[in-house]
Amino acid sequence: MNALVGEKLSIITAKAQTTRHRIMGIVNGEDFQIIFSDTPVNGEDFQIIFSDTPGILQPHYKLQESMMSFVNTAIGDADVILYVTDVVEKFDKNQEYIERLKTLDIPIVLVVNKIDLTTPEELEQLVLNWKNLLPKALIFPASAQERFNIDNILKQIVVLLPESPAYYDKDVFTDRNLRFFASEIIREKILLNYDKEIPYSTEVTIEQFKESDEVYHVEAIIHVIRDSQKGIIIGRQGASLKRVGIQARKDMEDFFERKVNLRLFVKVNPNWRENPQQLKRFGYILD
Repeated sequence: MNALVGEKLSIITAKAQTTRHRIMGIVNGEDFQIIFSDTPVNGEDFQIIFSDTPGILQPHYKLQESMMSFVNTAIGDADVILYVTDVVEKFDKNQEYIERLKTLDIPIVLVVNKIDLTTPEELEQLVLNWKNLLPKALIFPASAQERFNIDNILKQIVVLLPESPAYYDKDVFTDRNLRFFASEIIREKILLNYDKEIPYSTEVTIEQFKESDEVYHVEAIIHVIRDSQKGIIIGRQGASLKRVGIQARKDMEDFFERKVNLRLFVKVNPNWRENPQQLKRFGYILD
């Protein structure tokens, strides 16, 4: 979605389950001309609302159940399904959802991402496999990192979307606020700096977000499940937590285009992944 919208709205790591929330990214006709200045769309006026969801998985605890509820809601709301896979993922991995897609009476655009990591022969076979699996889908090989075929995918989506009044003002590019992006940037750095269960046991909340003298003052709590995890997050003499803070602050300043004063704290919050009240507080269970 970051490539399609032209903004880094979803955090990126090589780890599974990086995306936990449903995040909307909004592209208008004028935005397209800015992102792809050399590929005009005949001056058409349009608005595309992308809904980026967590990856499909088999839930093992309530947090993951909530993540899959975002996927199911997004499928129910969609006018077009953009099913993103890649050359590494097994093409029949999510058989249950693939069977569900076959029953839908809406267009499906299947994007095979990361084609820069494979050979033309392997890609040809992979596309053939997907054609057999989802015959009605329009298949686009792509590379988000290299921005290959992204403009053609956007053009195809414009063709497939029904006519409708715009849902959002043209100066809006997401439904999320600055607090959300601050917490996600911190969580991205946790995913990048820690291994094993640590990233999947942590949640980030923004306790303070204040503006003064053109500086954002941000205080955040990193929630972990056990005392031992708290020690790992902090590290020897606070070195690990300091590294996360430096990296997160830099990315926040780039994203917000403003100086950031960031303070991080770590708190043990036992079993938060299974606690409905905590999940509601963290935005995973909606009213």
